[in-house]
Amino acid sequence: MPPRSTRPADKFDDDDYPAYTMGRAADMLGTTPAFLRALGEHRLITPLRSEGGHRRYSRYQLRIAARARELVDQGTPVEAACRIVILEDQLEEAQRLNDQYRHAAAGSSPPAAE
Repeated sequence: MPPRSTRPADKFDDDDYPAYTMGRAADMLGTTPAFLRALGEHRLITPLRSEGGHRRYSRYQLRIAARARELVDQGTPVEAACRIVILEDQLEEAQRLNDQYRHAAAGSSPPAAE
């Protein structure tokens, strides 16, 4: 999964800003609203709700949903795809922390991201 953005200049640059309705998100992913609801039921993504109670998705959540859709398109059941994406995310975070600790222990700063 691509890294989340650091402090955005405004909501248009904010990966976490809930800018997309369920219909628009489903359209962008080439899937159905039911698929997005299933991802929520399996706790992969939790969309924010508008004042009217409608689901709103961020770009970050859409990237996660797109990864789950790739797995489902390859024949993985939705529940398993959600678990895989969660584990991939946890592994990526653990590796990042490991690198940070390794560099701190060696007394140097981590290399710049490419």
